[in-house]
Amino acid sequence: MLLQGLKVVDFSAYIAGPGAAGILADWGASVIKVERPGGDNMRHIFQDLANDLGSNPTFDLDNRGKRGVVLDISKPAGRDALAKLAAEADVFLTNVRPVSLKKNGLDDETLRKANPRLIYAVITGYGLEGPEAHLPGFDVTAFWARSGIGYMTAPKGAEPFLRTSGVGDHTTSLATVSAILAALYERERTGVGRLVQTSLLASGVYLMGSDMAVQLKFGRVASVRPRANPINALSNYFQSSEGRWFVHNPRGSGGGWEKFCEAAGRADLITDERFATGKARRQNAAQLSAELDAGFAALPFDEIARRLDAADLVWAPLQTPGEVAEDPQVAAAGAFVEVEDGQGGAYRSPAAPARFPGADATRLPRAPRLGEHTREVLAEIGYDDAQIEAMFADGAAA
Repeated sequence: MLLQGLKVVDFSAYIAGPGAAGILADWGASVIKVERPGGDNMRHIFQDLANDLGSNPTFDLDNRGKRGVVLDISKPAGRDALAKLAAEADVFLTNVRPVSLKKNGLDDETLRKANPRLIYAVITGYGLEGPEAHLPGFDVTAFWARSGIGYMTAPKGAEPFLRTSGVGDHTTSLATVSAILAALYERERTGVGRLVQTSLLASGVYLMGSDMAVQLKFGRVASVRPRANPINALSNYFQSSEGRWFVHNPRGSGGGWEKFCEAAGRADLITDERFATGKARRQNAAQLSAELDAGFAALPFDEIARRLDAADLVWAPLQTPGEVAEDPQVAAAGAFVEVEDGQGGAYRSPAAPARFPGADATRLPRAPRLGEHTREVLAEIGYDDAQIEAMFADGAAA
């Protein structure tokens, strides 16, 4: 495994932090997940789902392959144990509010003084500086709404809408993994660790960076238009005779114009004066969109797919999660991985989005039960049986 020997302490909850540590675990790092008494909130947010399915796949996705420890940092013994774990780690990852970490002597300055090689990675909603850095932030608030993504996703004039959780969190997970690996590379040269930080807000701004770059340069950016009135009629969603949707993305502003008309069964549009030039097609985009709609609506999906592929056009079907799960190309791309279910079997789960030919993991361990490895891990860092039992009796560990 690529990261074998890397020791990571994951003192985070919800999705972004555990997701980052989960990717490191997928790639071979030894990750200890430290939870407070009662456990990570994600264990309970989807409890109804867990009860229905016999498991909690949302929690399991971000925590597979880790060992689980419960420590109460409100108690001195719990704080000390977490600090000892960090003293022996390569990476300490957290999304606990910095003020709480500072209060408990678990801030980056304190932990890196004890372990100068430590990479201290902190994830926040809004960053570590600024007048609102202290505010709590979630995926739908800091990432989706405040970064501008929510506005840019809805067509102009439409009411804003929420989407399922985890998109911004997992984007931030990827950013955090990148930051950690960059810091580890620097440590190879300097021998010294560092603080790295990511935020949901900055991840969101970068994710819509192409639009934001235009906004920053020119002071404005095009809004999202309804499908019936696109900026470019060729760059749009269309529907087959069975009602199946697909999207076409032309190469450049007019790439494949003639071939796309032919694929729609509307070669007559190529010589239509309303659409004779790129400028004319932009000016009459709503009319062109309607004409193309009519062409594709008369064709079955399989025939549309055959024509688009034969013309080497860039397109894709609009798939439901159920269709994605059964898509052989998704599987071939390495998007799924087998995870042990703890009962001798395995189930499929989304894979970390990178492949390492010849070193890909084909089966990963399950997520830990709450406090499953507390005694084992405490013993590894020097606690004897009596000390461990005392911590359990005091509630400092569970």
